[in-house]
Amino acid sequence: MFTETVGRIGSTLVSMARTRLELAAVEAQEEAQSLLGYAAWTLLAAFLGAFAFMLVALFVIVLFWDEHRLLAIGVMAGVFALAAVLILARVRAGFAARGPMLAATRAELGKDIAFIKGTGVAHEQ
Repeated sequence: MFTETVGRIGSTLVSMARTRLELAAVEAQEEAQSLLGYAAWTLLAAFLGAFAFMLVALFVIVLFWDEHRLLAIGVMAGVFALAAVLILARVRAGFAARGPMLAATRAELGKDIAFIKGTGVAHEQ
C-alpha cells in the first residue's frame, strides 16, 4: 500500500514536470518566433527609414547649398540625432512593457509547488 502511494505520488510529480517542460518549450518557441519576426520587420524598417532620411537630408542640403549649407547640414544632423533618441526610447519602453519570459510556465510551477506543500487546491491534469 505504501509503495503504491509513493509510486502514484512519484508518477504525478513526473507527469506535472513533463507538462511544465512541454509548456516551457512551447512558450520558448513562441517567444523566439515573435522576436525573430520583430527583428526582421525592424531591420526592414530601419533600412527603408535610413534610405528615406538620407534622401531628405540630401534634398535639404542641396536646397540650401548656396546660402546656408552648414546650417542645413547641422539641422539635418540634429534631426537624425533626435530621431535616434526617440526610436531608442520607444524600443526601451516596448521591452519594459513586455511581460516576463515564460510567465505561464512560472505561474504553473508556482501552483505545483503550492500543491506539493499542501497549501494549494488540486488541479486537473
